[in-house]
Amino acid sequence: MTGSCLALAGAVYYGFRATQFDLSEIREAPQRTLVYDRAGKLLGHVAGHGENRIAVPVSQVSPHFVKALLAREDSRFYSHHGVDFHGVARAIVTNLKSGRIEQGASTLTMQLARNTFGMKEKTLQRKVMEVALSQRIERHFTKDEILAYYMNRVYFGSGLYGIERAAQGYFMKPAADLTLAESAMLAGVIRGPSLLNPFRSMENARETQSEVLTRLVEADLISQAEATAAKAEKIRLRPPNQRLATGSYTLQAVFDLLEDYLEPNLIETGGLKIYTTVDSTLQASAEKALDHHLTGIEKRPGYKHAPRRSHQEGKDTKYLQGAVVSIDNRNGGILALVGGRDFGESSYNRAFLAKRQVGSTFKPFVYAVAFDRGGLLPGAFISDDAIQLKTAAGRTWAPKNSDGTFTGLQSAALGLIRSRNTMSVRVGQIAGLSNVRGLARALKFGEIPESPVVSLGAFETSPVSLTSAYSTFAAKGVSLTPYLIERIEHHDGRLLYQHEVQGRPLFPESVSWLTSDVLSKVLDEGTATSAREAGYRAPASGKTGSTNDYLDAWFVGYTDKVTTGVWVGLDQPKKIMDQGYGSTLALPVWTEVMKTAERAGYAGAKIPPPPGSSNTHLCRECGLIASNQTKFPYQMDLPADLRPRDSCRGHGKGLFTGNRAPQSFPVPGESATVRTAPNGNSPAGQNGVGNTIRRIGRLVFGERG
Repeated sequence: MTGSCLALAGAVYYGFRATQFDLSEIREAPQRTLVYDRAGKLLGHVAGHGENRIAVPVSQVSPHFVKALLAREDSRFYSHHGVDFHGVARAIVTNLKSGRIEQGASTLTMQLARNTFGMKEKTLQRKVMEVALSQRIERHFTKDEILAYYMNRVYFGSGLYGIERAAQGYFMKPAADLTLAESAMLAGVIRGPSLLNPFRSMENARETQSEVLTRLVEADLISQAEATAAKAEKIRLRPPNQRLATGSYTLQAVFDLLEDYLEPNLIETGGLKIYTTVDSTLQASAEKALDHHLTGIEKRPGYKHAPRRSHQEGKDTKYLQGAVVSIDNRNGGILALVGGRDFGESSYNRAFLAKRQVGSTFKPFVYAVAFDRGGLLPGAFISDDAIQLKTAAGRTWAPKNSDGTFTGLQSAALGLIRSRNTMSVRVGQIAGLSNVRGLARALKFGEIPESPVVSLGAFETSPVSLTSAYSTFAAKGVSLTPYLIERIEHHDGRLLYQHEVQGRPLFPESVSWLTSDVLSKVLDEGTATSAREAGYRAPASGKTGSTNDYLDAWFVGYTDKVTTGVWVGLDQPKKIMDQGYGSTLALPVWTEVMKTAERAGYAGAKIPPPPGSSNTHLCRECGLIASNQTKFPYQMDLPADLRPRDSCRGHGKGLFTGNRAPQSFPVPGESATVRTAPNGNSPAGQNGVGNTIRRIGRLVFGERG
């Protein structure tokens, strides 16, 4: 059989197969995508599938966008019949010259066929069928109808389908009013909606906008002067707290995450079943507890901000906000996710997006590093006296304790239990600034200052990140990647995505247990005792957090099964109220959520010490095994790998007195030293740890086993 006969037979075969497709589907909105909780209970549906699009004819779309779209995707649209053979030839030549695929030859009609009927496999057969379908579509619809169907169906990222929704969603205007600059940006988004859209990356969006404007100039559709002016035009985007709403913070988060897992055509086609990690009982409890408690705060004497009841529809929220995140410590699954008090009033998801200063909630990580890297043990003496760090520029940083007092030598554990700032700074010295910063980066906390202020949490991160970090303590030192989507199924039953638990060890189990053991006393005798007074009895560990001037309030705590984090503050950071501590503003919400967890099948049990742990007698001054010469002995259960190798040799009148070289602390652009007292002692007091316990325990008495 000759080549021409084969071609004819192929054309007849694929032409016949093309007739089997129902072209009415091109007009129809995709099916709804349904979202379920961890038990298979329906949570709702995500936007974008029929609901989040407005179909408009070509006449109601800015001519700027039509020109930009055609220049970017199909410059010969009005002259071909579904297949641009000139474009095919041009693409072949370009790709042969470059040695790789730089250009495709899909027309808008071919893209419409592919997106409508979900043909994503990269095979020659699929491409031929796409060609046959596009020619049938061209015979069935007018060019303007095809163009309109394409513009109304295509995905623009951030949950926005169709040009009308994209124009409103990104730029707060109808498609008819799009400027040249906005049109070029949207036309560029189509090829990479998850990476190129301006909500995700304005830099990427600007780059692809420039490419589209260049094509418009090359096609003589605009002048170079118009292109230059468009590139310089300031793009005004919809503010974050006014962006796409889908009914709840959970559903919105699911939709936002979809484009990280699936191809845009699968998202657009809809009909998906998305199974999440959410526990509906915990979710409802978190939503109710947050709003109920903050409503009560707004009624207290001394609270000076506008209450939620005064909120005006369409305005930014000026009232007290918060976020709640609960995580399953076994796998990192998000059990509850509350991004604010009312999704209808503000769709801004503070749980994921708000970056707020963590304050004292970071202290457990400083102590964990000191336990792991610095040889510190919970019963060792640390000074709670005043400390000053003087920089080379002459500035002095002198952290204070929240109650304004300094109490001399105390056990390291007490410094964490009662959140003593001066002790935490000294523990940071023992841990080593580079080690503390390295851990913070490993936990993906964001930008970390190169300064000892990091020991007091003087940096920002999100509630999800901080809650996930705390779950590391309950997960035996393994940092589990938090996730919300368990699996995604196609409407035909195919499995499209299945989550695989991801984690990496950050601490030894012994260090995680040691830190948890200290943090358990925060609820029993420290800053979180009100949780016990409110009836929460389960074994648990946690830490309150407050920042300077009471701008942010936190409580993050966990059992062996669940970690919950609560943040409270105003969207535009302001002092919440006098004495606005985490124990007052955030802890009551945490308590209610965790009481619900106890009833919902997540009953907490005491985290056991690692195998091989034993009751050990230790010296508070040097941290070594206690002997008959030890003046300040104590005992504790101690994991085998943290047990010191050597014994205390006695300290006479105090091993920590006498002259010492000042400690150095890097501050960006400056050097810093500890200011010593006139007698050469550290300002920590006679027994202050000016040199670190690491130096005393390791350099004087030998390495720890």
